[in-house]
Amino acid sequence: MAQVKLPKILKDFCIYLTTIRGKSQRTRKEYEYDLVLTFRFLKAVQDDIPISEIHTIDISDITIEWIKELTLEDLYLFLEYCEVQRKNSAAARARKVATLRSFFKYLKGKRRLIEYNIAEELETPKIGKRKPVYLNMEEAQVFVTSINARTYSKRDYCIIMFFLNLGIRVSELCALHLHSIQGRKATVIGKGNKERTVYLNDACLAALEQYLPERRSYTGEGDEPLFVSQKGTRFTRQTVAKIVKQINRSSLQKEQLTPHKLRHTSATMMYKAGADIRSLQHILGHSSVATTQIYTHIEDEQIREVMQKNPFNNIIM
Repeated sequence: MAQVKLPKILKDFCIYLTTIRGKSQRTRKEYEYDLVLTFRFLKAVQDDIPISEIHTIDISDITIEWIKELTLEDLYLFLEYCEVQRKNSAAARARKVATLRSFFKYLKGKRRLIEYNIAEELETPKIGKRKPVYLNMEEAQVFVTSINARTYSKRDYCIIMFFLNLGIRVSELCALHLHSIQGRKATVIGKGNKERTVYLNDACLAALEQYLPERRSYTGEGDEPLFVSQKGTRFTRQTVAKIVKQINRSSLQKEQLTPHKLRHTSATMMYKAGADIRSLQHILGHSSVATTQIYTHIEDEQIREVMQKNPFNNIIM
């Protein structure tokens, strides 16, 4: 998104997101994008500006008085625009609803700038349940074995071992420092800068032992990152995603395989191996156990097998 001159109320909200709510810069940018788009669309409607020119509309003059004039119908009109003209999915529109709710809740509850929160009754689009993409054990073994043929195989192998064994997020992996590893423990900084400890199993320790002697020198400043690119820079989420994509292309060629899907794989396999939901919640760094339950899906075949093994199945009249 090009640099946009933001109205003061939006700047204040973005600062509140990071300093008080502990949101990441990435999340802050997503909220900012959604609200800028909302304001531009509503100004276009009010001022009869062609929607094709929406990205040129100046919103720096928006005031709380202007916001007070908005209605729930205005917000639904914006969501209709996102669905019909922008072709946004239900998930994308649900994120925009969450942004609007958060913004208007802030205006009413934290700043006392409005008396009535129009977004309070804004309904979230229904999101169809998507079948999670993850690797079974056979696929994971093929995926891991193909790493050996890569130029930076020891580094890439260590990265994949961390994903599959620790179930960490790609942002958490990129943020790891050398000093994050202390013996069998790793200190991980998760969403909202929440710190948690994860335990390194034998596979992770063995991968680290092979990788560290070949690790490039860090060319930047500050804490030394654990994973360094061939240029000596800290890895970005995009670079790690590219590595996973390249490994997948040379082995499984599984559709939509991303670092997050490797996290899915780790969580699924730990659950199948007997991990309880509360332990998984801590390992994955979820603030709510409801989020963890997404990873505890069980395949239809397993369900059928359980039903077949029910002792009462042998009682047939």
